[in-house]
Amino acid sequence: MILLASLAAAGYSLYYIGACAIFPFGSCRRCDGTGKLRNPLSRKMFRLCPRCTGTGRRVRIGRRIYEHLRAEHRNGTRGTR
Repeated sequence: MILLASLAAAGYSLYYIGACAIFPFGSCRRCDGTGKLRNPLSRKMFRLCPRCTGTGRRVRIGRRIYEHLRAEHRNGTRGTR
């Protein structure tokens, strides 16, 4: 049972890493990908979402981790001359 659970976790991890590499952006959770926040009193009035700056897209957490690790590797292997 533990072997099956660990294989499922490893499979999901590989799937998520592949999804972050192919699709680095996801929909903004605050505005549901529209880029607009509507006024609850008047449906015609809106403002741009401050979280995604009106694009409706956000960088996935896995992609942020990947970029951070890549920057750390690049800074750590930079030769000093």
